[in-house]
Amino acid sequence: MAELATIARPYAEALFRVAKSGNIAAWSDLVSEMAAVAALPDVKTFASNPKLSDSQIVDTFLSLLKSTVFPEAKNFVQMLVENGRLTLLPEIGTQFHALKNSAEGAADAEITSAFEMTPAQVQELVATLERKFGRKLNPSVKVDNSLIGGVRIAVGDEVLDTSVRAKLQKMYTALVA
Repeated sequence: MAELATIARPYAEALFRVAKSGNIAAWSDLVSEMAAVAALPDVKTFASNPKLSDSQIVDTFLSLLKSTVFPEAKNFVQMLVENGRLTLLPEIGTQFHALKNSAEGAADAEITSAFEMTPAQVQELVATLERKFGRKLNPSVKVDNSLIGGVRIAVGDEVLDTSVRAKLQKMYTALVA
């Protein structure tokens, strides 16, 4: 949703500037965890309860986090709650992660395979993809049996689909046309 992305951008950029001055890896983990917790339906309901004070919402939200919460992060959450923007945290997390990748010259790679891949296979595939895309990739691997065979790789807005399902779809389209 473009509107959420537009609203979340300044928050993500401000949070990234703060994180750059500290331990960016620790901040990245914390922001990812905050985004995941904020995306939970029960947390959304809780945060929108008008009977609760801002400090109750902030304290409860922070108590749900397992990571060490930096003072700046507590202030950030407090500010989001005061402005009624806690539900933006998932989008803020996405944009924060994109800023981090951009600063590191990296990208996320979603690898979907028809079968479970061994760590060696993933490592070999990632090495090949890093040469192709010319940057470091952060892979996430999942299994989708409907691919029948092969892999589907998404890096940013580029998709490489070498699955059997995609090849069958191309053959079907050629035969029907």
